[in-house]
Amino acid sequence: MLQDAIKSQLTTYLANLAHPVVLEASLDSSDKAREMRDLLVEVAALSENLSFSEEGVSERRPSFVIRRADLRHGVSFAAIPMGHEFTSFVLALLQAGGHPPKISPEIATQIKGLAGDFRFEIFVSLSCQNCPDVVQALNAMSVLNPAIQVTTIDGALFQEEVASKNIMTVPQIYLNGVVFGSGRMDVEQILARLDDDAPRRAAERLKDMPAFDVLIIGSGPAGAAAAVYAARKGLRTGLVADRFGGQVMDTAGIENFISIKETEGPKLSAQLEAHVRSYDVEIISGQRAKELFPTAKPGGLHGVALESGAILHSRTVILATGAHWRQLGVPGEEQYRTKGVAYCPHCDGPFYKGKRVAVAGGGNSGVEAAIDLAGIVGHVTLLQRSSKLKADKVLQDKLLSLPNVTVLTEALTTQIEGDGTKVNGLTYRGGDGKDHHIDLEGVFVQIGLLPNTEWLRNTLALNDFGEIKVDDHGATSVPGVFAAGDATTTPYKQIVIAVGDGAKSALSAFDYLIRLPGN
Repeated sequence: MLQDAIKSQLTTYLANLAHPVVLEASLDSSDKAREMRDLLVEVAALSENLSFSEEGVSERRPSFVIRRADLRHGVSFAAIPMGHEFTSFVLALLQAGGHPPKISPEIATQIKGLAGDFRFEIFVSLSCQNCPDVVQALNAMSVLNPAIQVTTIDGALFQEEVASKNIMTVPQIYLNGVVFGSGRMDVEQILARLDDDAPRRAAERLKDMPAFDVLIIGSGPAGAAAAVYAARKGLRTGLVADRFGGQVMDTAGIENFISIKETEGPKLSAQLEAHVRSYDVEIISGQRAKELFPTAKPGGLHGVALESGAILHSRTVILATGAHWRQLGVPGEEQYRTKGVAYCPHCDGPFYKGKRVAVAGGGNSGVEAAIDLAGIVGHVTLLQRSSKLKADKVLQDKLLSLPNVTVLTEALTTQIEGDGTKVNGLTYRGGDGKDHHIDLEGVFVQIGLLPNTEWLRNTLALNDFGEIKVDDHGATSVPGVFAAGDATTTPYKQIVIAVGDGAKSALSAFDYLIRLPGN
């Protein structure tokens, strides 16, 4: 199943196993079970510290457990972990064999101290780029604490279970049989929900942190670039990082980032993080800003309050908070979120195989979503509220060439309908002023982004769309506070523009600091 180059690379990784590891399978007579067995046997042959067993006793078949040979505790995969989950599989092998997870000692201690019974089930799609973050976070936690049990389940492999739970979006996380969360989560976010005292301890750790020269809020492309440029200037730099990559994490294919012909959002996000971490940057992860307190005097310290209760101080601040998906704001959208209303076609598209779906939005993101979905679902209806599509012509041409796509212009979505448990239709108002109904099973919302600036209202100047007003140097209406990326009035929300914006804002902050009296 594995190409020779991958097997060679994997053999090198497996040389780091410090303990014997067993791949213990629970199989049946299905074709997928044979495929799983072939993969596990092939991998087990790559290291003398790996062995394969068919003595698993799990009721969920086919599945397998990765565990140390001298332990019964391990991580489980009810999946053939290829695609985006192959990295999760490799990391689980290494961590079961004694390779330590990349978790700070402080967080590791906190994980080890969790008491109770934590049985996690993560429903994933192998095409989901956000799912591996959750899988890898929970697997790493289970290695540190035997009370945490984790099973990763491929929804396409266990469709009856997915249907019985009415799962229509991934990652979907269950804890002890109850829904725990949906969407991407990292170790610190999961830990904060398991440990009620986590926010207080986080604030306690930060309360005596010295003031920064530059404090960057946000860790997407703009924030990462700002951090690198500020650190290279020798400035004491802090970065408040809710999640590295920001919206880039939700982008499957990237083909317009200059010098990189083709990449994926999660891969680029990991590269951004690695670049930042190669410099002397104080990364304050798992935190969100909630209020900005501008200094009352030039050259004084600005304050930034975090949701954990901590307050950070800095001589300059760079706001790179990015944006989030815009919602339709119609009846039924919130009620059926994750039950037929989705925002990530790459993550959730496989759950609509052969079904009828709609895409709301005729810009690049909407048309790209419709093209992707057309290869999976039975039929796609794209609704655009204006009289013509706004996407690039090359995308429009591709869309209109597909046989299972209908494009409706002058179509304003007014309601999403369902049977109480899942979506079964949509109503739109046409150019004739009349309401029209479509029977379908899913609605993918792709109508653009809203800036993450609500917490900044009444603090600095925003435009009518909530974007931070900036000049050609990235300066805001508050001296010493700069902004960059999708949260600003800079036109064209593109990764490459956000990166340039971040670099510019850091250079502007440096220029501001050296011109202060006494510097």
